[in-house]
Amino acid sequence: MKTTKKRPLRAGNMLNPTPVVMVSCGDTLDEYNIITIAWTGTLCSDPPLCYISVRPSRHSYDIIKKNGGFVINLVSNELAPIADWCGVKSGKDYNKFLETGLTPVRATQVHAPMIDEAPVSIECKVKEIIPLGSHDMFIAEIVAVHAKEALFNRKTDALELQRANLVTYSHGHYYDLGKMFGKFGFSVEKKK
Repeated sequence: MKTTKKRPLRAGNMLNPTPVVMVSCGDTLDEYNIITIAWTGTLCSDPPLCYISVRPSRHSYDIIKKNGGFVINLVSNELAPIADWCGVKSGKDYNKFLETGLTPVRATQVHAPMIDEAPVSIECKVKEIIPLGSHDMFIAEIVAVHAKEALFNRKTDALELQRANLVTYSHGHYYDLGKMFGKFGFSVEKKK
């Protein structure tokens, strides 16, 4: 049997890159907050479920728990500096919408604002909170999705998410998504 040439590391979170999202929460203007999160993802397609993991000490934790909902706002290259700022500053000390100039827009299905400047906003209703250790996981049902008109193909009306110039996060750094090199099933697709 061959031996690996990989270097062993301390066990930790190596599943990278991760999405960068700004999670908005709060039922009233004075409660509105934004928390930048990289621990997020898809759980199920039917029903559509996702999750965010939040430290209980974070300002947004109690707001999300109390109101039972939040909005995941995808982050474009243009929004990356704001997302970073929202990730290092606490809503206990700053009104993040006022400080960043972002526009809160009332969500349609949950008690939380959407970020108008975000290319896509995903409304989420909390179904369960699971304590995991340093973070608690908020499992949520996706109850509505809103996308900027500019992301749709004018001829086909198809959503072209690559137009959003989304960013990812990997070990303390932000990255562009990069160039597409295939699509689902390309490895078995018959050549024409």
